[in-house]
Amino acid sequence: MKFCSAAEAAELIPDGATVMVDGSGGGVNEPTAILAAIEARFLDQGAPRNLSVYHVSGMGSGNGDGIDRFAHPGMTTRVIGGHWAWSRRMQEMAADNLIQAYCLPQGTLSHLLREAAGHRPGVISRVGINTFVDPRISGGRLNAAALDPVNEIITLAGQEWIFTPVVPIDVAIIRGTTADEHGNITMEGEGLLAEILSAAQAAKNNGGIVIAQVRDQVPFGQITPQSVQVPGVLIDAVVVDPTQRLSHATGEDPYLEGRERLENITIDPMALGVRKVIARRAAAELHSGDVVNLGFGMPDGVAAVLAEEGQSEDVVFTVEQGHVGGVPAGGTDFGLARNAESSINAGAQFDWYDGGGIDTAVLSFAEVDAAGNVNVSRFGRRAPGIGGFVNISQGTHRVVFVGTFIAKGDYELDGTGTIGLPPTGKPKFVNKVEQISFSGINAVETGQEVYFVSERAVFKLGPEGPVLIEIAPGIDLEKDVLSQMGFTPAIAPDLRVMDPALFRTEPMNLALPAQDPQLVKAQA
Repeated sequence: MKFCSAAEAAELIPDGATVMVDGSGGGVNEPTAILAAIEARFLDQGAPRNLSVYHVSGMGSGNGDGIDRFAHPGMTTRVIGGHWAWSRRMQEMAADNLIQAYCLPQGTLSHLLREAAGHRPGVISRVGINTFVDPRISGGRLNAAALDPVNEIITLAGQEWIFTPVVPIDVAIIRGTTADEHGNITMEGEGLLAEILSAAQAAKNNGGIVIAQVRDQVPFGQITPQSVQVPGVLIDAVVVDPTQRLSHATGEDPYLEGRERLENITIDPMALGVRKVIARRAAAELHSGDVVNLGFGMPDGVAAVLAEEGQSEDVVFTVEQGHVGGVPAGGTDFGLARNAESSINAGAQFDWYDGGGIDTAVLSFAEVDAAGNVNVSRFGRRAPGIGGFVNISQGTHRVVFVGTFIAKGDYELDGTGTIGLPPTGKPKFVNKVEQISFSGINAVETGQEVYFVSERAVFKLGPEGPVLIEIAPGIDLEKDVLSQMGFTPAIAPDLRVMDPALFRTEPMNLALPAQDPQLVKAQA
């Protein structure tokens, strides 16, 4: 093991290597200095070339950093990633078929590293069945250049499973906070543990190398064994970057790092708008005692609604990156949490998620179709991917999808209990989604409880597709809802009007109902 500069570390990467980059979106846990040095070396020397890039989470900020450091013709030939939204240049390369591009569930990619470390053949899971991850549909391919299969269907114990073979890792690039002289790595200044240990083990047990970036170097003996997250025996090179930030948006934050706790976490109430209306209606589907996951974007408004209504302590928030309890961070710090009760590695979190550990998930939708399928991952040339969406939406007992009924448009809310709608817009409820990120067929077969919540209509998934169960007060069913859909939904015989309190300025006096005893019994 040696301490070296980022430029010297970049020289260690050979042509044709499979490079695993650990971290999360928004610059969280991103080994920024090393990635910048690798890009600089390629631009100067034309090496390393023909890389395969493997990343579990989205990485970068959309400004040419993160995985986009590898987005140069000749530098990269294949990418297997869980989330692509932060990698705009790499998305363009995929759209132009300049690379082989694949997107697999975040949990599957996380678990693959453990399997690779243990020299096991791969991951066997039902996560992704009947979605675009399913090899009978797209097999996770994002473009025509992605000819090689990365998974297959197998039958085991009388049931169909997706088998995803391990990807041998030649180079793992990871990030911690402190390294001692033997290369032992701690993460006391990071916001999450990610896959740092399994990534290092996967590379080392494949005969590869591990390059770590840290903020601080200390003498051997100053780090307690219990605080070591990656043993020095796994590390080949350490780059010390004293300017290392918690994320692109945040330099340091002891509360997001988990080193300190806030006595009272204040979440400012949302201004009355369409996002608040939707978040309020989604929050009404939660139950007291629920273990909850909130997706990126519009779903994080649910936390603000619960805080305003005094209900935050009635649920337990979790984040796929490994946090349990506390309050999830929003925006580009998504994946972090304040006052988390525990922070475990992402692979262990996905074990819990895949096994049904979440009671209710609130996730975004971009398209919903007549079968109850949801698309969040593909829109023409733009392919943001799925991240943990498939694991979460398929593993939870109840899922509430949220979004505006149409794309764009101006809404009028005067706080009196009604809503003014834009006259028209691009439909989000379509006959057939462009890509299946969530399978309505699966949900019906497993008896999963599924809702689709918008500002003007609420649907519940039935055996034949979405069933309209509520409409906003004062709107016209035909003009404002049915005529702006790509399919004709079933309408509940007891079609209700959405609670006018959703559309008022003052708090709505939300009280979460008790959990369903049958659900609690089923989980026991």
